[in-house]
Amino acid sequence: MSAVLDEVLSRARELIGTWEDEDCGTVTLKDFCRYAAAVGDTDYIRRARARDAAGEPVTAPALFLSGTLSWEDGPAEDELRPDGLSVRESPCTQGLPVRQVHGGQSVRLVRAPVSGTRVTASRAVTSADHRRGRTGEFVLFAVTTRFTSQDGDELMVQDETIVVLNGPDSVSEGSDGSDGSDASGVSDEKGEATA
Repeated sequence: MSAVLDEVLSRARELIGTWEDEDCGTVTLKDFCRYAAAVGDTDYIRRARARDAAGEPVTAPALFLSGTLSWEDGPAEDELRPDGLSVRESPCTQGLPVRQVHGGQSVRLVRAPVSGTRVTASRAVTSADHRRGRTGEFVLFAVTTRFTSQDGDELMVQDETIVVLNGPDSVSEGSDGSDGSDASGVSDEKGEATA
C-alpha cells in the first residue's frame, strides 16, 4: 500500500466510533424554501408558505437534512481541497495528496424536522478498509451522521461510503501496485491509457 493511503487508513481507524457533534442551528421555513428552490420543488414552496400563513407547522422537505452539505457559511474557495471538497467533508485526508469520490449513501428518515427545530448532527467514521480494484488500491471508509432534534429525538440517519484514492502527485505510475491504466483497465505497454 502507498504511504499516503496507509496514512489515510491509519487516521480513519483511529477515529472509528469517535462521534463529533455539530450544532446545525434552528432550521427555518426560509431554509426549507431555499432547499426546495435549489432542487426545483416550487410546489413545496407554495404549500409551505400557505401552511405558514395559516399558522400551521411546516415540515422540511424529506431530504433537506442529508442534502445540506454544511451548516456553516461555507469555506472560501481558497480553503477548499483540490477536489473541491471542504475539510469537513474529507475526514482523515487533511494535507494529503489524495482524490476522493462518493461511493454511495443510504438515508433513513425517521421524522422530518419542523420549522423552528434546533438540529444537531453527530458524525463518526464507522469502518475503514484497504481495497484493491482493477485500477489500483484505495481506502474505503464509512461515515454515519445522526440528526437529532433539541429534545434528543432522532430525525434522520445517513450512512455514506467514501473512496479515497492516491492523488496524481502521491505516487509514481505503477508504484501503488496498479498497472497505470485508466478506469477502463486498458493500457498500452508504457502504461498509458488507450482509447
